Formats: sequence, C-alpha cells, structure tokens
Amino acid sequence: DLIEGLERVKNSFNSYPIDRLAMAGAIAAIDDGAHLASISAAVIKSREALVSDLNALGFQTIPSQANFIFTHHPQHEAATLAQALRERHIIVRHFKQARIDQYLRITIGTDEQCAALVKALKEILA
Repeated sequence: DLIEGLERVKNSFNSYPIDRLAMAGAIAAIDDGAHLASISAAVIKSREALVSDLNALGFQTIPSQANFIFTHHPQHEAATLAQALRERHIIVRHFKQARIDQYLRITIGTDEQCAALVKALKEILA
C-alpha cells in the first residue's frame, strides 16, 4: 500500500522522481530507527558547521531544519557565485525567481564536501 501511494504521487511534488528500488531502500532506511537517527544527527551536525562557516564568510542563511540551506552574500550576486562554484565542480542550486534570486540552495553533504565548498567560496570571495 505504501509503495502504491508513493507511486501515485511521486511526480506531483518532486522534479526528480525515484524508481521502485530507491523507494524500497528509502522505506528500509526509515524502518531502521537507529540508522535514521544516526544519519539525521550527522546531517544536523554538518548543517550547523556549514552555516557557521558561511556566516564567518559574510553569508546570511535562513534557518533550516532540512538537508539543505538557503543562503546569500549581501555583496555578491548568487548567480555569479553559483557559476564560480560550478567551474570548480561544485554544484549548488540557483533559482532565477523573484524573492529567491539572490539565494543559493546548498544541499548538506558530507563533512568533506562541505569543507570543499567553504574552501572554494574562500577562494572566490578573496
């Protein structure tokens, strides 16, 4: 029943639909409470560290409880930052929509990925 329900709504809210194998993996991960708690704690810790590092670089970040953040730098265009990061093989989302066009959407990755992002931003902002 759960998979049937996910199948019915998967394209209505996500531009990146998942297949049945991914759904089965997600269900198994959610059913493993210890694993879910461990992964959630790691994401929270990484998110807090990344926000702290970005704040130190002058970014302003909207509070988040998700596995991503919205952040912007008041002295730098978001599109320019996104392109500079892309040139360094770091992909962040930039939306050309009113109200959020000066923000970057950054998914919380591993500590190593977040460190690479911060290092690249330090180079770009220097």
